[in-house]
Amino acid sequence: MALTLPRLDRRRALQSAAAGLVALGLLLWWLLASGGGPSPSGRVTFATGVSTGVYDTYGRMLEQDLARDLPDVDVRLEQSRGSPDNVERLARGRATFAIAATDAVAAYRGEGAGRLRACARLYDDYMQLVVPRGSSVRSARDLKHLRVGVGDDGSGVQLITRALIKAAGLDFDRDIRAKRVGIDAMPRLLRQGKLDAFFWSGGLPTTAVRTLAHAYPIRLVQLGDLTGPLHRQGGVTRYYRAATVPADAYEEIRRPEPVKTIAVPNLLVTTDRVAPGLAEGVTRTVIENRDRIGAKVHAAQKVDLRTAVFTDPLALHKGAARYYRSVKP
Repeated sequence: MALTLPRLDRRRALQSAAAGLVALGLLLWWLLASGGGPSPSGRVTFATGVSTGVYDTYGRMLEQDLARDLPDVDVRLEQSRGSPDNVERLARGRATFAIAATDAVAAYRGEGAGRLRACARLYDDYMQLVVPRGSSVRSARDLKHLRVGVGDDGSGVQLITRALIKAAGLDFDRDIRAKRVGIDAMPRLLRQGKLDAFFWSGGLPTTAVRTLAHAYPIRLVQLGDLTGPLHRQGGVTRYYRAATVPADAYEEIRRPEPVKTIAVPNLLVTTDRVAPGLAEGVTRTVIENRDRIGAKVHAAQKVDLRTAVFTDPLALHKGAARYYRSVKP
């Protein structure tokens, strides 16, 4: 015998079913609007830098956090020559994410430049001119005719060094004996007496400089006197700011003191080829693991939610923008 519900109970059942459908619809809408759905997956390539630089150390720390937060994403780190190399790799589709300084990003005009997007402003690189402690060099203007490590061709170090040498009133090709080697070789060459000075652009402190200071007496040369001439060059030099290397950045240096220099911001860069969900997930991991990474990579302590969205000259990736909207008070 069929069971017949009273009319009132049938009405309540229909109302409950309708309410359930509405709730389900709202849930589906919210999931779509917030990027819900399957967790990001697949292989990504993260371009870092030279083996003894902060980019590479930061990348290795971040790799551990991404493995925990995005378990279906296979992150492959690739060392590089630095910012300009990283930007080109991204633009040409040979890397998925990378760290790059803003001047290198702004200077790139090659294939795929319009596809570049940013996920976050990270920390600043500080320009460091390193000399033996007994050197007579007190300014970049004193480098004339000396053997100077300027970074590999295509490196961010050399990009800034060329601008600084020009600001010092010197000709890069004629007035200094430029040695095109990176931070993996420059400390050793300085210690062996094969270099008189070298430039380095990196987060504070840089392990290679600390290691050198442990074994060999060095000091940092101020670059503050070049800020004005540097900015008058125009172009990408607008991304350089006056800064100070604090005395405690390299306690290994005997009688350390603050040194005036210039700094340039770093960005976490990707392209518009990257899915919003992946960009959002990587951005979340970068911001929310600042303290853990910063315990080893001190420069990462400067990553800040309040400043991370200021990614000039690049627009935010829409996935990164979605993350920032989700955590906005």
